[in-house]
Amino acid sequence: MDVKLDLSSYVRVLKLASTPSWEEFSKISKIAGAGIILVGLLGFIIFAAMSFLPA
Repeated sequence: MDVKLDLSSYVRVLKLASTPSWEEFSKISKIAGAGIILVGLLGFIIFAAMSFLPA
């Protein structure tokens, strides 16, 4: 494990990173929120189906 090489690659990635614009951030937030709601809805549907169907 070469710590110096690891640190230099971390610093290189941080230098390349930039903050997103407001438009890009809001678009990503909407897509992520829709995904979370979709997964929650799917889980609720499975829960409801398992509750109402006889064992």
